[in-house]
Amino acid sequence: MKKMALTPDLVARCERFVPEPGPREDIVYFTPEEFAAEAARLVAEAGDGPFWIFAYGSLIWNPGFEVAEYRRGTAHGWHRRFSMEMTRWRGTPEQPGLMLALEHGGSCEGLLLKLPEAEKVPELAKALARETDGAADFAYLRWLNVRTADGPCRALTFWAHPKGFHLPEHPSVDATAQMLARACGHVGSCAAYLYNTVSKLAEHGIYDKNLWRLQELVAREIVGGAVDRD
Repeated sequence: MKKMALTPDLVARCERFVPEPGPREDIVYFTPEEFAAEAARLVAEAGDGPFWIFAYGSLIWNPGFEVAEYRRGTAHGWHRRFSMEMTRWRGTPEQPGLMLALEHGGSCEGLLLKLPEAEKVPELAKALARETDGAADFAYLRWLNVRTADGPCRALTFWAHPKGFHLPEHPSVDATAQMLARACGHVGSCAAYLYNTVSKLAEHGIYDKNLWRLQELVAREIVGGAVDRD
């Protein structure tokens, strides 16, 4: 495994306490019963056979549901990018963070996560509750054809081209690194999100050159003393 410049010690410098902001008033949140109903609908839509979820970011290292099998795969026509502005979770309105989403073009190598055959609906409901708040977020779910060493798989993915969360324009790689080195929300820092994603991808032999460069730049930002821990 290649040695990362971004280390747990550097990530720890970015962590700080941020109180949980509570529910947003502009969102109609799904109930557990509604998530279960949507999960049943998607399982039926997938048809017979395994149900796969394509993970390219935090689902790789923190799925929040039971995974029966992991498999490497490549989604063509999409690439991962820090393009979602976050003012909660891993950012605040005063110091927004960035999260990964899938954008059009290129290719993205990630992991396919197989749901347990006998528990597809309840485990998918957990995934939906983790990744979405309600009906509005379902616009960014997408079925992808993912190539694997064992043949093609049809997989569900989250946050594909999420227009409503975009910044006015994509920040440069340097600006992205600056945001990731500084932002922290009530679930943790953007630096931790980046570190966990890059390191877990590397454990599976996946090296995203853009993320690898980004973790070097974020480490440089932190070492340079840019992070205010107060």
